[in-house]
Amino acid sequence: MYVIVVGGGKVGYYLTRTLVAEGHEVTLIEQDRERTARLTPEFGEAVVHGDGCEVRVMEDAGMSRADCVVAVTGHDEDNIVICQMAQRYFGVPRQIARVNNPENEELFHVLGITETVASTRIIYSLIDQEVETGESLLLTAVKRGKMVVLAVDLKHDSPAAGKMVKDVHLPGECVLAAIIREDHILLPSGTTELQTDDTVIAVATPESQHVLRDALIGVKNLGAPNAT
Repeated sequence: MYVIVVGGGKVGYYLTRTLVAEGHEVTLIEQDRERTARLTPEFGEAVVHGDGCEVRVMEDAGMSRADCVVAVTGHDEDNIVICQMAQRYFGVPRQIARVNNPENEELFHVLGITETVASTRIIYSLIDQEVETGESLLLTAVKRGKMVVLAVDLKHDSPAAGKMVKDVHLPGECVLAAIIREDHILLPSGTTELQTDDTVIAVATPESQHVLRDALIGVKNLGAPNAT
């Protein structure tokens, strides 16, 4: 793929380095001249100095032939402009935007930028789950469909342990995608029996993930408000 990354901060730097290592063609656009100079020895001509919001800079970077543009600047307004220009003016098939302020996330979606990464929201979800239970972990947030992927460990007192999948009352927005049992990965069906020490990989909406965890590991495992 040909990927254009706009923003040469830590996120843009490591993303560019990873993409290059995987054999993709990459152009990294960075507005700060000093930062551009520090990046050039490693990435060479793949680093372009300029304002990624400007049409001329986009044209010079070959935006019209890009397969994907990733806007990871520290300014949400710039990331919106970059993605909208890539989509509407240059016809780039895929746009991914960093959302610095989670309050702006819905605005990105309203403007047609459906693939967003809101690190603040993801970190909060991890903290929120750690407070509630040590038996489930948010693996990732998939913003295109506003879904989350979780790993849930079943203990001996988990209400789902010993039940078939079809007998566990899950929200309609939840799907059990896989079961890790010892060294094996199982693709569950309705008659698959959940067992103690299974790790269940599930997909859910953010709103239904708490109900999912209740069904698998139980309210009692989440801890009461006055628990020490």
